[in-house]
Amino acid sequence: MEYQKLGNSDLNVSRICLGCMGFGDSENGMHTWTINEEKTREIIKLALDNGINFFDTAIGYQNGTSEQYLGRALEDFAKREDVYIATKFLPRSSEEVKNNISMREHIIDSLNQSLSNLGVDYVDLYIYHMWDYNSDIEEVMETLNELINEGKIRYIGISNCFAYQLAKANDLAEKNGWAKFISVQGHHNLIFREEEREMLPLAKDDNIGLTPYSSLASGRLSRRDNTSKRANEDTVAKSKYGKTEAEDELIIERVEELALKHNVSISEVALAWLLTKVTSPIVGATKPHHVETAVNSVDLKLTAEEIAYLEEPYVPHELVGVMANIKGMMNTIEDAMSDN
Repeated sequence: MEYQKLGNSDLNVSRICLGCMGFGDSENGMHTWTINEEKTREIIKLALDNGINFFDTAIGYQNGTSEQYLGRALEDFAKREDVYIATKFLPRSSEEVKNNISMREHIIDSLNQSLSNLGVDYVDLYIYHMWDYNSDIEEVMETLNELINEGKIRYIGISNCFAYQLAKANDLAEKNGWAKFISVQGHHNLIFREEEREMLPLAKDDNIGLTPYSSLASGRLSRRDNTSKRANEDTVAKSKYGKTEAEDELIIERVEELALKHNVSISEVALAWLLTKVTSPIVGATKPHHVETAVNSVDLKLTAEEIAYLEEPYVPHELVGVMANIKGMMNTIEDAMSDN
């Protein structure tokens, strides 16, 4: 395993981050394909044995049971100071907004619940899961800075945002002497590269760590005959990639071609490519070979010619998933402003 500092921090993270969205009670959340605690422990132990020290979860994953499974496993298998735990908090719910629960209250309550779920006193990286258009970013940054000063958070990151939003938030933090976001978690893989337009240049200029999700495009870049439970039941993934299958096919064919050339899996090629762009891609694992494949990808070094060959067929994609919904909210806001 290789390690790299995460942005402007002293977190020396493994080049693979184990994504924990696949862990949790399958009957207690939005996903039906998550694995139980016994299987989760096997995956986490294998990840640790292979040098992975960076784990990403969220309070929203299966109503906190992902955090609970992760916390109990790490307590049994690792020393707290040897691992880096990232978790995420959501925007306020419509009910909280209606009841005048402030963003400050929401963040504090969310963090305390996550700490309880994980069974720890602090998290290494606390991530703003998605931009809250009903909240003031100044209140968000000030609250997060207070929690860092209290020792409950070491660093902060952000996910699912536009580059201008990240720049705006960090500029505000700098002006007020508050902690900045040191990492960004966006949607980035070989068949969805829209982050490369603005987010990657910003991250490079400001030394912001990149920890993309959907690194293997929810299985599209891991196997052809994807008949897994997740492939059949993950409607979110289908909404992200279902409309661009024809455009993405040529890229996937080239990934397969290089996988045969190097005698590796297509997942290893897709991740090896992504590792040339980012700090630590988040790779979900629900089976042991998912961990082994991710770890092996770190050793696969593609040539400049191979990288160009993989990238050449890409065509622009519309925003999908959370970012598409954010775009819709922005349009609604803009329409309302234009009517006034």
